[in-house]
Amino acid sequence: EYEGPKFFIRKNGKLYLTGLFVVLMVIEFSDVIFAVDSVPAIFSITKDPFMVYFSNIFAIIGLRSLFFLLINVIEKFRFLKIGLSALLVFIGAKMLLHHYVEITTMQSLMVVLLILVASVVVSILIPAKPEIKNV
Repeated sequence: EYEGPKFFIRKNGKLYLTGLFVVLMVIEFSDVIFAVDSVPAIFSITKDPFMVYFSNIFAIIGLRSLFFLLINVIEKFRFLKIGLSALLVFIGAKMLLHHYVEITTMQSLMVVLLILVASVVVSILIPAKPEIKNV
């Protein structure tokens, strides 16, 4: 039963959880899972435990707001999806090859920056073709 914006209700003197509270818990649990899931990616960039812990804390705090920001940015820069895909490939390759190739934290950050800047610049230089509507 829908109870508006309330997380708890009282019926017959008993305290009950509402569906909205359950939804909130699922969303927050998902945030924590995504933050924990990102730990291997962070370890591919740095071995500093301080950086790993605090990057995960900030990931939990800002994950949803960054998602909406990223959606708006992707609409403006059409090659950003490709850049983000290349970024994931780089991080995966770095994790797989870390025993064979030593890539410093600064080198990793420079590659990340280069990929992101390149995808934005290419999006600006090669604008999308306007859609032709059939009448």
